Amino acid sequence: MFRGSWVYDESDPLYDSSTCPFLDPEFDCQRYGRPDKSYLKYRWKPDACELPRFNGLDLLRRWKGKKIMFRQPVAVTRLHASRRRPRRQDDLQKNDTLSTITFTDYGVSVIRYQSTYLVDIVEERIGRVLRLDSIQSGAAWLGVDVLVFNTWHWWTHKGRSQPWDYVRDGDQVHKDMDRLVAFNKGLTTWAKWVDANINPAATKVFFQGISPTHYKGAEWGDTNAKNCYGQTQPVSGSTYPGGPVPAQGVVTSVLGAMSKPVHLLDITLLSQLRRDAHPSAYSGDHPGMDCSHWCLAGLPDTWNQILYAALL
Repeated sequence: MFRGSWVYDESDPLYDSSTCPFLDPEFDCQRYGRPDKSYLKYRWKPDACELPRFNGLDLLRRWKGKKIMFRQPVAVTRLHASRRRPRRQDDLQKNDTLSTITFTDYGVSVIRYQSTYLVDIVEERIGRVLRLDSIQSGAAWLGVDVLVFNTWHWWTHKGRSQPWDYVRDGDQVHKDMDRLVAFNKGLTTWAKWVDANINPAATKVFFQGISPTHYKGAEWGDTNAKNCYGQTQPVSGSTYPGGPVPAQGVVTSVLGAMSKPVHLLDITLLSQLRRDAHPSAYSGDHPGMDCSHWCLAGLPDTWNQILYAALL
């Protein structure tokens, strides 16, 4: 399912981003003037199977009365767009860390929990501390039927976009440390929490793989490209010249050592091929070039299509 190539498909996208109330506006690239639409028209074609089209109504029926928790809100857009005539008003509840929409005609709750590092950031006397050995927020993950985790994107942030001042590793406090090492320690803490707290008979756990960036054209074989700006087509073929993302090895190692089953949604390679799918300069008032997030509609819809296939 995770090896294949992108093919052009006029039937995509399956929803209109301008009519979706759940999208963060900075990811609606058409709203902010992106001139091309070809990035909306590519479908992932695996080498060894046929990926089923996302069917939100089918998913709601299969998971009637269940709770599904994500780290990203994209699945909500797909489910909302699939029901043109809901029988009752959907219930949306939102605060700083938790957003829940309940599709009342099916009793399905889709929950977005904001925990960028999975481990805790706490206020201490010295300032904001990233604690690699602590998951106090894990209580919010209990009692959910499907859990979909992801992280890494924020682990590379520095300067003003870094939401912590120090890193605590056991008794040791560091001003900074190798980010891959920190990621490994933090993800290991998360893995231990899952092993200790999750009942596989009641909760199905997924980990979504590393979401790549496209800031260096040399990585996809174009030394003339400074970043993702102006890219309108995927990388052709089924291999990425830049090779794997180092954080992938951490994910594979940590998941492989776990005692409880966690299903890896290995979206990294198929996303690496999508140099064309970022907001780049079309993300509203946000300064700079965004080659790390993704346009919506767009590539993240394929991630949820893969999750849908895994839930069938």
